[in-house]
Amino acid sequence: MKIQAYDISKTASATTIVFDALRHAIITGDLKQGEHLRQDEIARAFNVSRIPIREALQKLEQHGLITTQRYKGAVVAGLSLEEASEIFEFRAFVEPEVIRRAVPRMSQQVLNDAQSCCEVFASAEDPMRWGDLNRRFHTTLYESSGLPYHMEMLNKAMDRIDPYLRAQLLLSDGMERANNEHFAIVEACKANDVDRAAELTRLHILGAKESLIRHWQN
Repeated sequence: MKIQAYDISKTASATTIVFDALRHAIITGDLKQGEHLRQDEIARAFNVSRIPIREALQKLEQHGLITTQRYKGAVVAGLSLEEASEIFEFRAFVEPEVIRRAVPRMSQQVLNDAQSCCEVFASAEDPMRWGDLNRRFHTTLYESSGLPYHMEMLNKAMDRIDPYLRAQLLLSDGMERANNEHFAIVEACKANDVDRAAELTRLHILGAKESLIRHWQN
């Protein structure tokens, strides 16, 4: 099982560390759809009892990243085409409103950070980094919104879709398109053009959805 292991036998936040490690392995694709997560194997890897493992698995299930199947136990969850489409539509509904709230509150530092995120994303050649860099770009723009519940829900949605989004970027012209759209969104934010930033964000997410569906069906 491909996860980063730690000796956390004396760590108070063992559940959180196990959860974070497994979550990262799932959203980066190191743990594949349908792969079994065996509690005893994970406990040995982290040198802890099975109690924090059970708690971490429960949290992963709440996030929709794993499912518990009869006779099989915990397995990495997958997405149907319909589920993936719904997640993109949810993002396209929520994120324009979040950035609409954020734009008037953005400091120059936030705008500089967003520009830097664009540049790093545009120059990244390792597909394994694309998902994290794409998320960093969006969360940098949204952090000024003052909408923590919205952000929590969006982070869960991004967790579910990240492995598929990375595939979409790799198998299509998605990187070039995403780069252009990211820079355009930042320019709208710099101009304090709330409506344009919101509309560009909506079109950006729906474009990614359409691209993913095309490659999913091929």
